[in-house]
Amino acid sequence: MLKIGLIFHSASNDNMGVGALSVSEVAIIRRIAERRNLPVTIKVIDSIAERPAYVTGEDIEIRPTRPLRKPLDFFRAIRGCDMVIDIGGGDSFADIYGPRRLTQMLMMKYLTHLARKPLVLAPQTFGPFRHRLSTFLARQSIRLSAITTTRDSLSTACLREMGIRGDIIEASDVALRLPYDPPAKRPEGGPVRIGINVSGLLMGGGYTRDNMFGLKMDYPKLMRDILQGFADHPDACEIHLVPHVVSWTRSTTEDKYREDDYTASVKLSEAFPFVKVAPAFTSPPEAKSYIAGMDFFMGARMHACIAAFSSGVPVVPMAYSRKFAGLFGSLGYEETVDCTTQSAEDILARIFDAYGRRAELKHAQEAALETGLDKLGLYETALGDMMERLARWH
Repeated sequence: MLKIGLIFHSASNDNMGVGALSVSEVAIIRRIAERRNLPVTIKVIDSIAERPAYVTGEDIEIRPTRPLRKPLDFFRAIRGCDMVIDIGGGDSFADIYGPRRLTQMLMMKYLTHLARKPLVLAPQTFGPFRHRLSTFLARQSIRLSAITTTRDSLSTACLREMGIRGDIIEASDVALRLPYDPPAKRPEGGPVRIGINVSGLLMGGGYTRDNMFGLKMDYPKLMRDILQGFADHPDACEIHLVPHVVSWTRSTTEDKYREDDYTASVKLSEAFPFVKVAPAFTSPPEAKSYIAGMDFFMGARMHACIAAFSSGVPVVPMAYSRKFAGLFGSLGYEETVDCTTQSAEDILARIFDAYGRRAELKHAQEAALETGLDKLGLYETALGDMMERLARWH
């Protein structure tokens, strides 16, 4: 029995995007194991959480730990695995999110190396690394890893600039494989369903509350203008606010829940009572299944946009970091707007132009998704080959 450990994945994160990576990774491992006839168990080494796990199954073990407080406990968890897959929370392997997050990330990687377990860096965004020490430590860990996989060309370029000369697999986001329930067919002639993801993080100015991402416009005003624009549109539009970060425990403590999209959506709906607020999702597949029922979608949570993109819904990603353009641009899908460089007027014009071209977008998406799945197949093949080698060794 091959024992696979997952780190920097999460079985119960409030962020459905982080959860989507984990659910999709498990789906990929199971698919490989079934095709290659490999018995496996999967240990999700996760932080302690209140939300019930949405990564479940007889082959799943949830191993809660606190690596910074109890590194020896984390080390014991790793020692019980035959290999370890690290997805870096999607985009956290960088030094722009503060020293605590990077310290935990590097410590967990080096403890895995110390345990002499093969470390697979699953498709993720790498960098930016702005400081010499963090660049050095990241580079050394990457060089010690068994497989290194990026999810976009910008990350591949970042690693080459850091001095990584070994093999790099440029794949795509594993959430392209996120399972979901396709919507029932609707009768023709009904209203156009518009899905809008409102980022609670951006509504509050980021973690520091002072426009930490350098947005060029007033984001809350932009969201109100988008809602009003669709309300005034000659088409009959049914507007849905679709949260993708949903706090399990509702609280009035704003500091703790400032990322919560659901709270931000409910608050915004008070000024626009004609909009519908999607349910407080309990799992990433539930969120994707809801998004799949839209006719047009936009949002600043990248994995909400990936859910739309991979379920055939025309989408305009609203970027606040380079990961958006890196991912979608690498697939040849060029509908992303950039909230850090474009004005509110430009973004509004792009969104409503894309809405008018949504049939064209759907065709572009189909081609781009095929490219993404082909690229993701490179990672799946490399991962499957390693799993097979380790199984033979056992």
